[in-house]
Amino acid sequence: YTRALEELHKVRNYHRDSPFSLLAQLAIGDLYYSKGDYVQARYTFEEFANYHPRHEKLDYVTYKIGLSIYKRSPKAAGRDQSSTRSALNVWSGYATRFPDSEHRDQVNELLVQCRNRLAVKELWIAQFYERRGAWRAVRSRTETLLKRYPNSEHAPEALSLLGVALHSWGNANEAQHIRAQLAEQFPESRYLSTLD
Repeated sequence: YTRALEELHKVRNYHRDSPFSLLAQLAIGDLYYSKGDYVQARYTFEEFANYHPRHEKLDYVTYKIGLSIYKRSPKAAGRDQSSTRSALNVWSGYATRFPDSEHRDQVNELLVQCRNRLAVKELWIAQFYERRGAWRAVRSRTETLLKRYPNSEHAPEALSLLGVALHSWGNANEAQHIRAQLAEQFPESRYLSTLD
């Protein structure tokens, strides 16, 4: 890696007028990424995007910026998910900006993963408040999850928890409405039984 980086930096720095200089910069970002230095990879790709906003490989650069951020995000729900949120922001609108990109399907899959990670974070916090009987906080967190990530795989559990919170708070009618919504949207959900 070290030798390759030295050579690529020479090409980039000493042949700035050559199209190979741009390719060298992309290769530098790829090398940092392959090496596991995601911070430096992100910096390199962002620098490329800032200096060459109309380059034909901007779809690849945007994909790699998001991937460099995403690789640093923790998988555990209890950890800080700001990296996941940043990756989501980088990739938002990717399919619209780059409809013909070969990376579009991968980005769409990664967007689903990002949304699920952020949803499970909200659910984890709601469950924390549930254990303490803080029903207003449970309601707030589950409603936020359902508003921001309605297609998340964690939406049925969030609806169930919202129903429990409403019922425990004394809002039986609203809880019944949530149960009906859960039954309509997710008829096979195992969480229906928690609201009986």
